[in-house]
Amino acid sequence: MHSIIQNLDLSARGTWFPTSVGLLLLVFSLFMPKRRINWLEFYITFGIVGYVAWVSDTVVGRMLDWADLGDPKITGLGEFASYSFIPSSLSVIYLNYVKKTNKWILVILFTLLSILIEWIMMQTGYLKMKNWGFFVFSIIVYLIVFGLILPIHIKVIKKNLLHNK
Repeated sequence: MHSIIQNLDLSARGTWFPTSVGLLLLVFSLFMPKRRINWLEFYITFGIVGYVAWVSDTVVGRMLDWADLGDPKITGLGEFASYSFIPSSLSVIYLNYVKKTNKWILVILFTLLSILIEWIMMQTGYLKMKNWGFFVFSIIVYLIVFGLILPIHIKVIKKNLLHNK
């Protein structure tokens, strides 16, 4: 039992924050009224974004060693929430509310929200940046994801779902 608790990395400083935010975003994304995406688009997006987040963690956190979450030797509960629930939930929430008329307002809003989550993770001591320029790289990545990648992603899904009907 002790090894299970140790492997969850519950004693890591600030682990409460990504775990809480991840669960709150997950619950909200599951129960929000589906306006612009359906359950299949939700499911596909949640899985793809979660996969990309884990691949990014492997590259940025492990291979390049640019950042650490919690104990760098353990993939704990906070890191699991940080890569499995936070990016996926934010993505489906964004896609559920974005329209042509509010796209850039939501791109900026979700970029700011993502930056705020990342910044609080640093302030709580859970996220330690090493060679990653927080205010340069992170902002650029979030702007590209919300402004370009997610809109292309949902267009491809919608086009293929309609094509197969």
